[in-house]
Amino acid sequence: MKETMENPLHLKSLNHISLVCGSIEESISFYQEILGFIPIRRPGSFDFDGAWLFGYGIGIHLLQSENPENMPKKKKINPKDNHISFQCESMGAVEKKLKEMGLEYVRAMVEEGGIYVEQLFFHDPDGFMIEICNCDNLPVIPLAGEMVRSCSRLNLQMVQHQQIQQVVQQ
Repeated sequence: MKETMENPLHLKSLNHISLVCGSIEESISFYQEILGFIPIRRPGSFDFDGAWLFGYGIGIHLLQSENPENMPKKKKINPKDNHISFQCESMGAVEKKLKEMGLEYVRAMVEEGGIYVEQLFFHDPDGFMIEICNCDNLPVIPLAGEMVRSCSRLNLQMVQHQQIQQVVQQ
């Protein structure tokens, strides 16, 4: 395969994110019960506490903090802060569930060319921010080249393939 500027490291997908936690048990419970991740086996050769979870095509690796009492806690939910985002089928159902669970959240809306994207932001037990959105409504438009129809992996793969073909043909 000819190396391209679009993918110089020949990346295929996001594999996992890694989060340092004050309490592995609390975090496992949150990611399982709130977001629907499932615990998976992690290498037994690790000499530190942690847990691996998997869902929606990505992993979340939880690492036990060596000083949980000194971990900074984020109090204010700020949509401009670091976060991971998940697309959902029904924003109404998500908001209803967050209310039922008593989770504090912030609602936001993005509008682009008459297309609206709803967003809900909330924190995990350690203050890492989670976004739930209907982002698939908003087309992904590369700064150069053809439009991708949505944020889906399939459409992104098609555009990347087209870009590679263009480079190979040059």
